[in-house]
Amino acid sequence: MFSPTGWAPTGIVAVHDQTPAATAATPEYTQQIEQWRADRVARLTAPGGWLSLIGLEWLKEGDNRVGTAADNDIVLKAGPAHLGTVTLDKGGAVHIVLARESGATIDGRPGAEAALIDDKHAIDGAAPTGVSFGSANFHVIDRDGRKALRVKDSDAVTRKDFLGIDYFPIDPSWHIVADWVPFDPPHALEIGTVIGSIDKVAVPGKAVFRRDGRTCELLPYQEEPGGKLFFVIADRTSGRETYGAARFLYAALPKGGKVMLDFNEAYNPPCAFTPFATCPLAPPENRLDLHVTAGEKKYRGGGH
Repeated sequence: MFSPTGWAPTGIVAVHDQTPAATAATPEYTQQIEQWRADRVARLTAPGGWLSLIGLEWLKEGDNRVGTAADNDIVLKAGPAHLGTVTLDKGGAVHIVLARESGATIDGRPGAEAALIDDKHAIDGAAPTGVSFGSANFHVIDRDGRKALRVKDSDAVTRKDFLGIDYFPIDPSWHIVADWVPFDPPHALEIGTVIGSIDKVAVPGKAVFRRDGRTCELLPYQEEPGGKLFFVIADRTSGRETYGAARFLYAALPKGGKVMLDFNEAYNPPCAFTPFATCPLAPPENRLDLHVTAGEKKYRGGGH
């Protein structure tokens, strides 16, 4: 593991090198990873995907006039000159009153005003309330009690000028069967974000594996109850060949005391592509003292 300012001892124990010899990927495995990559790019480049972000606008308490005209409190990059007024009350509730000639819709229906339910308070997995205008739209996000408009536009330059994703070669030796050590009760972990907030998550256990003569441990959390294990990781390629803040990796729930980690599916967070995302940063516990030469490389375009 390493710190953001340099390499530091963290108690990792050197063991006999268990790294598998390099082997060629089978056609079946190559096809599996290539299909994963294609699905990933399709989600990223979809009209409402991360590349469509054009704004992250924090709301102040009280009235927030919204639109593209310079006299608004929040000046959007797309939409009518005066879209309406978004009000944030002292209790955190958000409400919008649309301007008469805005042409906007609320959850796909015409309307003059509505409560805006944010992404943390939508019930039973429902989407947050969406406000649409032309090719653009926004919804409210809640980050540690702060509220913001997440603004998207299917005509965003980042989407239209997407440069594609570069990858390390597919390497089956990075498809690792790790030991799973459950925590009972789950451990608490603090994870910083690119916007300076701290998320507190529950870690159900740790994945332990050996690579390049080292015993490595990674701590995941679950974004929803019963969901896949979600790892926010960094390694010796971070900030060089790969995105500096973190890469993401999902894994199926453990079976028989084992968890499958396929670093060929390690991918860049949204903030690698846009400055308007609120991504988590790799915690010190998940900074591997390894060169993880698998998965996505650093994006050639913009981002944080």
